[in-house]
Amino acid sequence: MRALIPSEMAELERDWQMSPGLISGRHVFLTGFNGCPLDGPPSSDPATQIETAFNAVAMVLAEAGLDFRDVVDMTSYHVGLAEHLALFRHLRAKRLRRPYPAWTAIEVAGFATTGVIVELKVVARLRTG
Repeated sequence: MRALIPSEMAELERDWQMSPGLISGRHVFLTGFNGCPLDGPPSSDPATQIETAFNAVAMVLAEAGLDFRDVVDMTSYHVGLAEHLALFRHLRAKRLRRPYPAWTAIEVAGFATTGVIVELKVVARLRTG
């Protein structure tokens, strides 16, 4: 196994004692990334939070030379799913192309950081070659 730790996430890895991403076999397993930026509190704007979560995922994928085309499975966790599902689907669609990854959306009561409304859990495949 090999940890994927973008330099911007080194403190996150130390503080939480987890790898932002982990290569195991032919897959990359990402830690859940939420709408809270690395340098401050979460925005009250749902679109900003959703983009923040997707940007964090993109950062870890890039550390492995991957992007959203390599994602095979995505689970999204939401506080207030019904209120922002249409927005989430719109912003998600801007990142993904066919064949789309498997996707499960789950309503939750809350997250470790107050005010967070979304978290993404992603599995990607390594490219062959």
